[in-house]
Amino acid sequence: MNRKQKMIKKTAKRAKARKNKHTPPTIKKYVSKAERAENQAKLEAEKAQQVDAEQQTAESTEDSV
Repeated sequence: MNRKQKMIKKTAKRAKARKNKHTPPTIKKYVSKAERAENQAKLEAEKAQQVDAEQQTAESTEDSV
């Protein structure tokens, strides 16, 4: 393989490597126990509010009938 062919091969290899470059994931690396507990508590509170609101609307429709 002559010098020109070696250079072509190297540049092609580099171009392929650039094309296949790994992109890092967008997922947050670590969530502490406290943060997880806080998020879980928020979700449960929101669900409780939704259930409460649904019960109030159901009661108000029953009262009007």
